Amino acid sequence: MKKVIAFDLDDTLAISKSPVADRMGELLVQLLDHFEVCIISGGKFEQFKKQVIDRLEASPEQLGRMHLMPTCGTRYYRYDALNLDWELQYAEDLTEDEKATITKVLEETAKAGGLWPEKPYGDVIEDRNSQVSISFLGQQAPPDIKSEWAATYAAERMKVRAAAADLLPDFEVRAGGSTTLDVTRIGIDKAYGMHKLLQALEISKEDVLFMGDKLQEGGNDYPVKAMGIDSVEVDRWEDTALALTAILHVL
Repeated sequence: MKKVIAFDLDDTLAISKSPVADRMGELLVQLLDHFEVCIISGGKFEQFKKQVIDRLEASPEQLGRMHLMPTCGTRYYRYDALNLDWELQYAEDLTEDEKATITKVLEETAKAGGLWPEKPYGDVIEDRNSQVSISFLGQQAPPDIKSEWAATYAAERMKVRAAAADLLPDFEVRAGGSTTLDVTRIGIDKAYGMHKLLQALEISKEDVLFMGDKLQEGGNDYPVKAMGIDSVEVDRWEDTALALTAILHVL
């Protein structure tokens, strides 16, 4: 039996950058009674809190079994049930020079690939300390517009990813969310985060089940699958909810 259920966030637990639905919140709380639960995704910690944590009616003891790994596992937070707060376990932050180099390359390749937005919804490139992310519509684009864009420009996004990766050989460039590319130091990706989780819990990869929507090569969930963790690919949060309902039913 698995000991940990791990998830991507956007389009796996919730619509992109939106709070989890009531049904998903209830399922996650039930899951915490039986498993350690990990969320590892490209967003910042504040996004995790807004989308998931603030939506859960969970006790401090339940939250103590939750592991948050924002910015693709370059940061790791655990809940301290005594202090009633989230504590940072580690951070693999980029230097200012590294972030400047990444930002320059992302802007240049996006413009060369015809994907730089003329009227973005908020910032196009976001400094997340341990990760730099570009959203081809802007970081605050509405979910329905992002979905339409993703369906139209999926191939073009991966061409920009490949171009940026060629120019950033010392960094990982992954497709994240539906309209985003995430850049971290090389070797510092979701597999790195999952290895850290295995060490913290003193378990093996066979003890983990992962669910994500970007398990194809080049996607930011792919490193988890590639390291040999059992993985389930989903297209939307409703698929994840069905899978969790089935898991809880047989317990």
